[in-house]
Amino acid sequence: MKQEPVLNPYIAIFIGVLSVSTSAILVKLATAPAPIIAGYRLFFTTLLMLPIILIYFREDFKRISKRDLLFCLFSGIFLAFHFILWFESLNYTSVASSVVLVALQPIFAFIGTYIFFKEKLTMKAFLGGGLAIGGSILISWGDFKISGMALFGDLLALLGAVAVTVYYLFGQNVRKRLHIMTYTFLVYGMATGTLFIYCVGLGYEFGPYPTQDWIYFLLLAIFPTLLGHSIFNWALKYVSTTVISMSILGEPIGASILAYFLLGEIVRWEQLTGGLIILVGIYIFLRRPRLKDSKSKAGLSKEDVHQHG
Repeated sequence: MKQEPVLNPYIAIFIGVLSVSTSAILVKLATAPAPIIAGYRLFFTTLLMLPIILIYFREDFKRISKRDLLFCLFSGIFLAFHFILWFESLNYTSVASSVVLVALQPIFAFIGTYIFFKEKLTMKAFLGGGLAIGGSILISWGDFKISGMALFGDLLALLGAVAVTVYYLFGQNVRKRLHIMTYTFLVYGMATGTLFIYCVGLGYEFGPYPTQDWIYFLLLAIFPTLLGHSIFNWALKYVSTTVISMSILGEPIGASILAYFLLGEIVRWEQLTGGLIILVGIYIFLRRPRLKDSKSKAGLSKEDVHQHG
């Protein structure tokens, strides 16, 4: 007999989207430098995961190969730089521009899988990718009219999308052999170490920071990192991966609405139009049919739903 979920999966997904939508807002509200925010977010996430790891997954670490550890390290390094680049972008451009440009990650992922795994191109992939790129150009053009710094923020957001794509490419093979909790704990821990070294090397102060900053660090660990992504992973037991990947496209919309009410950020017509074009493009891209000779490694796997939020 099929087990009934304790909560309607679609309600859970909606809560998950709301949770990840808070990420950019919390980063904007914090006064600490971007690498410090990223470091404490992942540090607190790792600490919160530690009791579960010690109780249920201790034995997993005895079976991890050196190759898998190395891939987890590279994955963690690129995750760290994804957060640095994306969080830094929010200092220069708006939440709407930054979040929707980072959402281009599936397009960069496809480029990566095409290069490394020979994923075949379909007309829908071309159409979706072309629309998404066109939308990003419209947003960047609008931001350039505002200021060169806003355009610089857009560039950082795009580089953040590239970094998170490399994070997935390094991690996707390892995740076939490790439980999602074990893999995530390792990668978050290595990303935390990378950020610590980065901050020490560049002379960032680890404190003191205002009390509200520490609250934001903890909220970033709880809501977008643990609650948001954990809900998506739980929901995969009851809905398809496509439903999750489509739902995550709601993050830029949720983040922009929150930015309007909490930060007073107005969405300009270039951002609105470009953002909608990007989301439509990614929607078409993710809905493309798989070709029979495509490699199965491409795209989101059953447990590969850790987005940038």
